[in-house]
Amino acid sequence: MSANITFPVLLETFFTGWLLQQKCVSPHTIASYRDTFCLLLRYAQKQLHKTPEKLSLSELNASMIVAFLDYLQQERGTSARSRNVRLAAIHSFFRYVALQAPSHSGMIEQILAILSMRYVRHPIEFLTHDEIETLLTSIDQKTWFGRRDRAMLLLAIQTGFRVSELIGLYWKDTFFGTGAHVCCLGKGRKSRCTPLRKDTVTALLSWKHEQEDFLDIPVFPNMRGLQLSRDGVAYILAKYVAIAEKYCPSMQKKRISPHVLRHSAAMELLQSGVDCAVIALWLGHESMDTTQIYLHASLKIKQQALDKTKTRSLST
Repeated sequence: MSANITFPVLLETFFTGWLLQQKCVSPHTIASYRDTFCLLLRYAQKQLHKTPEKLSLSELNASMIVAFLDYLQQERGTSARSRNVRLAAIHSFFRYVALQAPSHSGMIEQILAILSMRYVRHPIEFLTHDEIETLLTSIDQKTWFGRRDRAMLLLAIQTGFRVSELIGLYWKDTFFGTGAHVCCLGKGRKSRCTPLRKDTVTALLSWKHEQEDFLDIPVFPNMRGLQLSRDGVAYILAKYVAIAEKYCPSMQKKRISPHVLRHSAAMELLQSGVDCAVIALWLGHESMDTTQIYLHASLKIKQQALDKTKTRSLST
């Protein structure tokens, strides 16, 4: 390795040169990788008593990485799935380093050999039709915030948008003529358009009349007119879930996050008889395998399949 290629330089060029310019990854991926290395650098500083700029590449060996991952799970309570996300970011960095510092190939090979952790896949959470109705009716539409929030949650439930897609939506991305639809830039920088139901169109048009007539402003702004944050959406949803739970006890047993609204949209389509291939296109899934989780989660579909089988008489 060249004398002037230090760990801090490699980390900087990984983010600015490799991820941004060469790979053109999404801002969400950049943020996830950034958070991983912030955690790793803090851990290394605590263990080695060195500030990040004084760390050497050789000090971030396989033993250090495994210890860091164990620390995330045992002390920070990180789930196995989140641990694997952190490991994927570290693997990505060291694959880049392998091209820049071949003299460290042995150490890098050991790090890349660290396996992802297996974990139990629990059935997905989703809201039933009645729970969705209760959630939406719990929103007070007499206020500016209430009208914004209802339009936002209704759109999320109907389109199945991810949170990043929802908060990144601008009025220029909406079309309310014949064949009303909204367009978003999804995961992997893939653009997709999703048609809108009449009730969603009505809610969005009503909300649009309260906004300034500019196309380049967020559809769902915060108090300052800027994009809502992911935490902001989670806070808004939690507020209305707390109200809805009083009228719908079944919601108390569920852990309802913004992503649950995306699952709910998929389950509404599935239980209405929509083919899985169409749902995959609707949600912007890379693979049909991702969509299969909804088949496993739908007890209604399993019951319908059972009802088609013949009942066997048991002789006594």
